[in-house]
Amino acid sequence: MFVTQSSFSAGVCFSLVCLVVAHAVTFEVKEGNTTCIIAELDANFTIAYNTTNGTNSAVFMLPASAAVGTGSTCGGSGVPPELAVSFGDGHTLSLEFSSDNRVYSVANLSVQYNLSDSSTFPQSTSTGLVSVTTNAPGMSARLNSTYRCLSAAAVSLGGAGVTVTFSDVRMEAYMLGANLSIDESVCSADQKATTVAPTQTPRTTPAPVPTGDPERGSYNVTNSNGTVCLLATMGLQLNITHLSKSQNKTVSELMNLQPNRATVTGSCGVTVTTLTLTEDQTNLSFTFTMNSTTQKFHLSAVNVSADWPDMTAPFSTANSSLEYFQGSVGRSYMCSSKQMLAVTSTFSINTFRLQLQPFNVTGNQFAAAEECRVDQENMLIPIIVGAALAGLVLIVLIAYLIGRKRTHAGYQTI
Repeated sequence: MFVTQSSFSAGVCFSLVCLVVAHAVTFEVKEGNTTCIIAELDANFTIAYNTTNGTNSAVFMLPASAAVGTGSTCGGSGVPPELAVSFGDGHTLSLEFSSDNRVYSVANLSVQYNLSDSSTFPQSTSTGLVSVTTNAPGMSARLNSTYRCLSAAAVSLGGAGVTVTFSDVRMEAYMLGANLSIDESVCSADQKATTVAPTQTPRTTPAPVPTGDPERGSYNVTNSNGTVCLLATMGLQLNITHLSKSQNKTVSELMNLQPNRATVTGSCGVTVTTLTLTEDQTNLSFTFTMNSTTQKFHLSAVNVSADWPDMTAPFSTANSSLEYFQGSVGRSYMCSSKQMLAVTSTFSINTFRLQLQPFNVTGNQFAAAEECRVDQENMLIPIIVGAALAGLVLIVLIAYLIGRKRTHAGYQTI
């Protein structure tokens, strides 16, 4: 994982546990003394790749050490403006802009990653650079205004198994001045999340919902053709360990995810599918991986970021080597019992009444379910107890019959 290490970020450590805190990184593209693009943004990456043991997912953040790359340009003579951000060992995030003299937008979003970077892609069976691109990722604004989207928004780059989740975005292209415009074009996610005027400070993050069993929500992810590739119904409860402002000590805080307030995004791939749920300043991403040889799937990675009122700093953590929710392709995975998924030492998820199918969904319906071990064991308990009681009744009945026979044998006929 790339960990931010400059004035744009900080790390908060408790004992041997460190919380990675990410803040927007600022980039500026200039031509001479003229600024044409400014972008302030956070970005999290989830990239599927092949390993010696199957398929894995690399989950990492855009570091504060990222810099404007050589591919950046203000454009002209048929060349569009472009912001190319270089970071890590040969990785690049590129945003190419276009305009119709009324609105400007990100026309192409590209990611180039280096599979030879063993610290980011351990045990990769491939090496070298891989480039993936998607058209029209949905970022647009009026000319001479700043595009603002503080909410988390996931962009899937086709079926390549690459997802970029942006948040805290403020950017402008085709600029007239050296600073971002005070006039803002606000994304639809921010408009739903707040009623504050675009030029004012965003609203305060609400407190997490009081606990108890969470409400069960239904979520699905569709591909570019509108076909559902992932189905999930479940109740979700997040448990985050963080430094409390009010108590000035490390605490574990629970939050129930509310389905009616969650924004659902994700990506569909041949062997990797992602589901991202965003509620206010909480962003939770699941990555499911399929083994083409064994025709089995499992939850391989979880990425979470949160900024709750009692946190001294925003929280972010991830784990890309999980083995939860193992099932067969063409079937769904079901677990009615409560399950606790340990993601990292500072984050876990409780699931309730869960059923999911991340691959080969047919007719927008779950296939036959494979039940989790906990449910199977819970079904065995009443069977075992019932069998034990039946055996006890049988023993008592046999003892009674034997005793009655002996009593009759003690009388003699006169």
